[in-house]
Amino acid sequence: MESEPLTYAAIGLVIGLIIGAGCYRLLSKSQRQLASLRQTLLEREHQVASLKNGVSHQLSSVHESLATIRQETDELEKKLQDDAGQWQLDQLTHRPAELTDLRPVNEPTDTLSAPATPRDYADGQNGTLSEHFGLKDKEARDDTATPPRY
Repeated sequence: MESEPLTYAAIGLVIGLIIGAGCYRLLSKSQRQLASLRQTLLEREHQVASLKNGVSHQLSSVHESLATIRQETDELEKKLQDDAGQWQLDQLTHRPAELTDLRPVNEPTDTLSAPATPRDYADGQNGTLSEHFGLKDKEARDDTATPPRY
């Protein structure tokens, strides 16, 4: 009878060890996943930092290019003013910023008007050839003076 409590103690100890091993395995699995997530996060932060560094270098090179272009533009404008002064062109020396006068201006065409009907087509919307085109007598054409169609 004394072995009965020892048996219960041994069974409890074995069950406790099994439950402890199971909990340890579950907790270590979540710890491994957590460590993996941390590693992934660090890798992504490193990628973002390198991307920011690359964008920063790109923006600084664009800024330098813009500064160079501005400087060249200023030099060209000064040269243009000097040349205009040399040739005594008052239009450019008074208003150097308005150089659009030198460029051709594209006037907008009236696109709302329909194109003119060709003279060898019949009147109307069907667009067929006129049956009498070029076949009328000269006298008949002279009698009915029609204004030219455009």
